[in-house]
Amino acid sequence: MADTLEHHPATAIALRWQDHLTRDRRRSTHTVRAYAATAHRLIQFLSEHLGGSVEPAHLRALQPADLRAFLARRRAEGLGNNSASRELSAVRGFLTFAATDAGESASIPRLKGPKMPRSVPRPISPDEAVSLAEEVSEDASEEWIAARDFAVLLLLYGAGLRVAEALGITGAALPLGETLSVTGKRSKTRIVPLIPPVQTALEHYLSLCPYPPAKEQPLFRGARGGPLNGEIVRRAVRRARVRLGLSDRTTPHALRHSFATHLLGRGADLRSLQELLGHASLSSTQIYTAVDMAHLLDVYRNAHPRA
Repeated sequence: MADTLEHHPATAIALRWQDHLTRDRRRSTHTVRAYAATAHRLIQFLSEHLGGSVEPAHLRALQPADLRAFLARRRAEGLGNNSASRELSAVRGFLTFAATDAGESASIPRLKGPKMPRSVPRPISPDEAVSLAEEVSEDASEEWIAARDFAVLLLLYGAGLRVAEALGITGAALPLGETLSVTGKRSKTRIVPLIPPVQTALEHYLSLCPYPPAKEQPLFRGARGGPLNGEIVRRAVRRARVRLGLSDRTTPHALRHSFATHLLGRGADLRSLQELLGHASLSSTQIYTAVDMAHLLDVYRNAHPRA
C-alpha cells in the first residue's frame, strides 16, 4: 500500500495526523496505529473511487455518499458493527484534522454509524476504557481540554472515583505522588492509589491548562476557568460511546464499576475494595461479586466444550 499511497499528496496529511496523535494527543501506540491505518485505507479507497491522485482538497470536499461507499467497501471486507463504528470515528478525526491543517473549519459529512444491538450491561474492558477516554478527548476544541477530558476519565477508571469526587480534587493535591486523597460522600476522606498512566495523564493536563492550579481551586477547570461541570463529562461520554458502538450503560460511573469488577476479578478482597471505593457498608461492595460471577459464567459458557 505504501508504494501507491506515497504518490498521493493527501498522504502527507495522514502522516502529520499520525504525528499529532502521538506527540500532541499522546494516544496509545495501538490507537495511533489503528487510526493511521484507517486514514491510509480511506486515501487508497478515494484514489479508486475518484479515479486519480488524492489531493488535500478532496478530503475537505467529501460528501456523505463518499463515506457511505467507503464504509460499504469495508463492510464487504468483513468489518463488523463495532469495528465499523470505530472506523467511522477515525475517519471523522482524520477529516477534522485535514480541515484544520488547511486553516479551515471542519465540515464533516453527517453519517450515522451502524445500529448496535442492545446487550446485557457488562463492565467495559480496560482497552475500551482507554478507547473511550481517547475518543472523548478527540472531540475537544482545544488541546488542553482534550488533555483534561482524557485525564478525568482515566482517573475514574484508574482510581475508581465518582465523577463528583474527581471534579472535587483541588490544587492542594499537588504535587502528585503515588496516592491521592479524595473526599467522597458524607465528606469522608479516603486514600486511593495513583497508578503511573493516570499520574502521567494528570501531569500532561496540568502542563497545558491555561489556569494555574491554586490550592483552594478545583484541579479540573471549565473552558472559561470555572469548575468543570460533571454534565459536560457525561455528555461527552454519551457522544463517544455511540461512535465506539458501546452500550448505552457506558457512563462515567460505569468506569468506576469496571474498576471494581476488574480488581475483584484479579483477586482483590471485598474489604480492600470497600476502602478503595469509599463504601460505607460492605453490602454496597458485595454487588460486584454478582457482576464478576456473571462475567465468569460468560467465560465458562464460551470456552467450555460441554457448556
